Amino acid sequence: MIRLVAVTAIVGGIALLVTAVSALSTPDADPPPAPAAVESALHRTITAARDKLRRTPTDARTWATLGTSYVEQARVTGDPTYYAKAQGALDESLKHQPDNGWALLGLGALANARHDFTTARDLARRAAVVLPDTAEVYGVLADAQTQLGEPATATVQRMLDLEPGVPSFTRAAYDLEQRGDVDGARSALERGLEAAVVPAEVVFCRYHLGELAFDNGRLDEAESHYDQGLLVDPRDVMLAQGKAKVAAARGRFDEALGTYRDLVARAPLPQLLHEYAVLLRRAGRGEEAVRQYDVLTRQFELLAAAGGSDDLAASEVAADRGDAVTALRLAEAEWGRRQNVLVADALAWALHLNGRDAEALEFATRAAASGWRNAEFAFHRGTILASLGRPEAADVLAAALEINPHFPDAGAARATLAGLR
Repeated sequence: MIRLVAVTAIVGGIALLVTAVSALSTPDADPPPAPAAVESALHRTITAARDKLRRTPTDARTWATLGTSYVEQARVTGDPTYYAKAQGALDESLKHQPDNGWALLGLGALANARHDFTTARDLARRAAVVLPDTAEVYGVLADAQTQLGEPATATVQRMLDLEPGVPSFTRAAYDLEQRGDVDGARSALERGLEAAVVPAEVVFCRYHLGELAFDNGRLDEAESHYDQGLLVDPRDVMLAQGKAKVAAARGRFDEALGTYRDLVARAPLPQLLHEYAVLLRRAGRGEEAVRQYDVLTRQFELLAAAGGSDDLAASEVAADRGDAVTALRLAEAEWGRRQNVLVADALAWALHLNGRDAEALEFATRAAASGWRNAEFAFHRGTILASLGRPEAADVLAAALEINPHFPDAGAARATLAGLR
């Protein structure tokens, strides 16, 4: 589930990176980046911004470019210490030009990255006053609205109207997927792929086409998209993660574990650490799984030290580790900040683990109300219904397996369903 929380932040990174590169482009600029596209473009953008600021230290736009690039650097590397650098550069931009839209846009992206979605929404709205026809503003706003559980469809449409490119189409795909329109989401991602102009955008679209296929149980289609993306960038971490998931779904655990071991060494992102730990546990390697969970805990501590928080992901990890009390405390704290369907699902599961199934069903029903074809949501709701002795539990668990027979808890869903039958 951590992947789903992160999707909009990743889309925002693509949009802001393209903006930052464009802001510093010159007629004799480097050609489009080759493999390792995002890292290469970031390095060039940050270096160019620093060089320009040595010559013109009061250039507010370049300070904003530097700040937004640091936000993206934190995402790519999984290192939240870049948030402080981003904050400093963006504050410096505002010092030289108060209320400039590019700095507000960057601060909104930074707030989204720190999971301060209310602040991100407010900053994006301020930026929209200054930059009403800038598509990236509506991307940051849509990201915040989505995570707050607010309608984002109109904001995404505004972004599409202004600039029908990869960042717009990928946000539209996520919005459609959450409302249960899988075919529409696939079509939007395919439109994004057609609109891609640099390798980073091609890779991004291929990865999310693969994820959409995997989440709906289509392994061959998913693997094809991951493979085609790796032809563009053989070093891409997330495409390799997709391949590892397919390998695990097909029972090739040694191959999958080897890939994850390499990936977390290269990029210790919370999503990768969590998935690796879950896979180690499924393979019966509990002590190694505990070590990965411990690393993940330190990542959450680093994020908190950098001014961010991710109580949703931390709640899911606590639930996985059997710490029901902590899982519930964190899920309730997150629900107090935002009423998103992902949070509703996590809260439902934490309540179930604490034996409070009647309350849990209320939140599981809220998570299902959006229409999202999400196997994990259905598994949680079906398990809660089974605990309450409700006859519809079997149908809901069967639906979870129909959506995706390869999701992480598919084995538990089958066991519960067999018991009911």
